Amino acid sequence: MQFIYHEELLPSLCISGENYKYLIKVRRFKKGDEIVITDFHEAYTYTIASITKKDVTLTRDTPLQLTSNLKPFHIGWCKIDTKNIEKVLPTLNEMGVTQITFIECDRSQGNFKIKLDRLRKILINSNQQCGRTTLMQIDFCESLDKFLQHYPQAVVCDFGGRAITKDIDVAVIGCEGGFSDRERGLFGDVVAFETDLILRSESAAVAICAKVLL
Repeated sequence: MQFIYHEELLPSLCISGENYKYLIKVRRFKKGDEIVITDFHEAYTYTIASITKKDVTLTRDTPLQLTSNLKPFHIGWCKIDTKNIEKVLPTLNEMGVTQITFIECDRSQGNFKIKLDRLRKILINSNQQCGRTTLMQIDFCESLDKFLQHYPQAVVCDFGGRAITKDIDVAVIGCEGGFSDRERGLFGDVVAFETDLILRSESAAVAICAKVLL
């Protein structure tokens, strides 16, 4: 863990729960040790002032400069099973995806309910582990039509397209059933992977991020 997230960077903080266990039980921090705390807008070093059996008290010290050199990369992701989204979200976050918009496509299953609070918690935990100082933006769009109207520069990942290049900044990934014929009529720029194998939606999301960002 590179730092700890906290909503309020008060002069004195009391840390308990999982973060307490990590600091004291896992990392074996002692009184007087320093830890970085951030709310993803500001960051400070905090010094451990006292430790009990349930919590640790920190005092605020030095302000730090938050920097980020992430390449802007936005995924328009046709909605799939939330369990599969949650499995790969930390990987996409570590790769540096700056924004994901979940799209209601023609073949999206309506019984999948994406819980924004749960995704936010996953992203915070991922940031703490990988050291990312910006929180990925999560949005929603009611149709592929409207998404492509908002982002006319978007490329769509589908069969028969051109090779994927690193200058892409917005990419659309289909859901499990793929795109409908009606949606394919909306496409402008289409890109494809150099394989004849059919990738799952979450595999395609990871693969295109690897090609563009890494």
